[in-house]
Amino acid sequence: MAGFLSPSAAQDAEDRASLISVKSVAPSPDTLTKLIKRLRALTLTLLPVEVDPDSINEPTSRVITPQVIAAFRAAAGDFVEALPYCLLRARAEFMWDANHNPADYGENRGRAVACEVLARRIVHLAEPDRLATIMSTRYRHRQVDGDASEMGSALEVAIDQHCTIFLSSSEAQEVVQQLWSGELIQVNNEAHDIEYVRYDDTREHSFWGHLDVSRLSVPRYQNIFRIIVWLIFLGVFSQAVREPLDKLDANLRSFDQWEVVLYIMSLAFIFEDLYKFFKLLRFVTWRAFSFWNVIALITDSILLAAFILRVLGIRAHGDPVLRLQSFQVLSYAAPFIWMKIVTVFDGYKYIGTMQICVARMLKESGIFFALLSVLALGFTQGLYALDAADGNAESPSAVVHILVQALLQAPDYGRFEPNSPTLVLYYFWSAVTAIVLLNVLISLFSSAYSEVVDDAEAQYLAFFASKTVGMIRAPDSYVYPAPFNLIELVFVAPFEVIPGLRLSQKHYAKLNRFVMGTIFFIPLTIIALFESRFARNKPNAWLNNWFRGDDEGADFDTPASRNPTVDDPNCDGLQISKIPFEEIVKVFPNTQLSSEAVILKEIDALKKQLEALTKALEARA
Repeated sequence: MAGFLSPSAAQDAEDRASLISVKSVAPSPDTLTKLIKRLRALTLTLLPVEVDPDSINEPTSRVITPQVIAAFRAAAGDFVEALPYCLLRARAEFMWDANHNPADYGENRGRAVACEVLARRIVHLAEPDRLATIMSTRYRHRQVDGDASEMGSALEVAIDQHCTIFLSSSEAQEVVQQLWSGELIQVNNEAHDIEYVRYDDTREHSFWGHLDVSRLSVPRYQNIFRIIVWLIFLGVFSQAVREPLDKLDANLRSFDQWEVVLYIMSLAFIFEDLYKFFKLLRFVTWRAFSFWNVIALITDSILLAAFILRVLGIRAHGDPVLRLQSFQVLSYAAPFIWMKIVTVFDGYKYIGTMQICVARMLKESGIFFALLSVLALGFTQGLYALDAADGNAESPSAVVHILVQALLQAPDYGRFEPNSPTLVLYYFWSAVTAIVLLNVLISLFSSAYSEVVDDAEAQYLAFFASKTVGMIRAPDSYVYPAPFNLIELVFVAPFEVIPGLRLSQKHYAKLNRFVMGTIFFIPLTIIALFESRFARNKPNAWLNNWFRGDDEGADFDTPASRNPTVDDPNCDGLQISKIPFEEIVKVFPNTQLSSEAVILKEIDALKKQLEALTKALEARA
């Protein structure tokens, strides 16, 4: 009746799933949609009523039991490797139902959490050699409108939904670390689909095998290169904004040398961001955009506006007004440029958690600014109408300045002393903003901060996964980090897009390898030396361990650690393992089961004993 729950049946099913890999079968969107619907039906049957999400996520949950996990695995049939992806898709649908049906929000929220927890537990049961395939294989499903969805893997779907429970698992982080260090690399096919393969399977483990231009696309090296370039850009920007002080000639009709470097690097950053936005919109989804993408867009717009004004000023024979406006606009970019330096150190947990808190606070502040904008419009109209009642009104901009000053705790009450009704309305505005709206903002910030800090570990791991996958998500076979992407744009890209100059795929690859090998010879040599000589799995990994430290508990679960022997001559005849390890652990409670499950198990054992005793009495009678 429930043979699929037995260990032997589960093992046989997993063996069949390994022999008939989903990656080789390549199920169609319709097939996966049918599996998603089946999983939704199972989840609805499992949770017909509202259940606390915290109780679902407990390690010894009475809802997500080993029997339930085995049932969901059996429900996938021969498509077990696609099961985490389908469960996360079911989670997205339950969250959509929750957000669009407030009356059943609690029920659907619990079902969404159950799908995510099931996906995590099922990945935990996967074979280690199949883990990367399960997490990185990309699928499609059929959307509500009948169109096929964009390609996505279980890892990408979890990142898009910010699934902290799934992304904080050791299995997900193992794959993320492999992507971060370049052990897993992406291979782009002609259909712009991405396949992940192990780098060691494509190259020999030697210096020349790792001297490869594709290693520049590894997120770890991209991050280091970006840090160095961005610190240089900060120095150049700091010198460029001093140009009006260093050169007092207002009629200077040429760029300063620092300005030349600044705008060349700015142009490179603009092209890099535009290319990234285009790739994300074309191949991924708008959900891949984050708070820092908005900051990059604002920074690029300010730098571009400053550059345009500077060029117009030079063409206008050194117009001092345009020159002044150019440097004024350029000054507005300083806060955003220095703000982005936070991303340089987001590899540290404290800085990364702080970055998450800031982004969440700004997101939550949308409610505050929505209320503020509505009230501001009403008070602006009221104050302007009272001012215009005597037939002589100031400009609306003056009214806006007065309201902003009151919002920033610097009200000018003396301005409205001659007009008592206007002063009363101004008092009312000051009270509403200072007492009501600001307290609303403080409570929103406090709520956002507590949500992040209370679950800081999972939040940071989810953020790190998003950061890693975001660096490689937009497919690009040859990565030219800014500002060297301008070289690609001028000398390489024409041989790909211009019909008369277009090269074959083979010759275009040779051109890219020659250009990148020449430009990045020194970084590529350092990378190849590091990977071939100081890899963690090499005998001389002492340098890596010296920097990163050893895992103190890596070898605790061995026979020698369980029952150690004493070979100390000063302790002749003495023993540590007088009582074997196996005897000691017999008194330990079973922490893999909840208290309810333990009680039920004991009751079941008592039932069996009573049945045996009853049968024995009946036989004797």
